Order: sequence, then structure tokens, then C-alpha cells
Amino acid sequence: MEIIFTLDEIDAVAQKIISENPKKVILFKGLMGVGKTTLIKSLAKKLGVNDATSSPTFSLVNEYQISNNQYIYHFDVYRLKNETEALDMGIDEYLYSGNWCFIEWAENIPNLIPLEHSKIKIVMLPDGRRHLTLTQNT
Repeated sequence: MEIIFTLDEIDAVAQKIISENPKKVILFKGLMGVGKTTLIKSLAKKLGVNDATSSPTFSLVNEYQISNNQYIYHFDVYRLKNETEALDMGIDEYLYSGNWCFIEWAENIPNLIPLEHSKIKIVMLPDGRRHLTLTQNT
């Protein structure tokens, strides 16, 4: 799936992503400031999060409960120095929990990502719109 959008359209984009039935582990790729966290906030809202959401830059993971005792885990692994740090925080338990896992900067932990996952790549266009590509890895 490919979409070109403005940030004003992000809620509709989040709904479109969900309708594509992505894998529950989603990797978000894009330069800093492109809108990864903003999109994740919108996805969380569309999936049923009522609480305020924020970037887990300093905590590494934020946890949000949704219906039926399910959770959304939002990771920002930008600051990790190596995959051992991710393992020390128990990331493997999160990734194989069956819950939604949204991961920013997943390229810092390439060997820990489950084989079945989706990828969202966001690129800012010269006019300020974003080009999003959603792919499935099965």
C-alpha cells in the first residue's frame, strides 16, 4: 500500500493502515521529524487507546491497554547501543506476546525482529506531504 498525505489527514491514514490488516509487529522507518510518532499516536487511538500517548524516547517502551486485555507497546529504540540492551529490557517477551508492537528505529535491533512483521516507511516530500509505504514481511 502506498499513500501520499498531509498531517491533517493522519487519522484517515491510520484507519487505512488498520484496514490493510497489517502484522501486529510494525516497524516504522523514516527520518527524525517525519511523523512516525504522530502516526503511531493516531493508530493507537484508532485501535482503542483512550489515554494520552507520547513518545517513549526516554523510557524505551510505552504500554497502552485496549479492549479484551490486549495491549499496544510503542518502542523507540533510537538510544540503544546494541541488541543486548533490548534483550535486557525483555523486548523479546513484548515482540512475541501477540499484542501490537510499534517500533521506531528498529534498524538498531535487526536480529530481534520477528520474521512476520509489517513495515511502514515515511518520506517527507518537498511540498511537506508525506509518502507512506506499508509492506508485509511473512
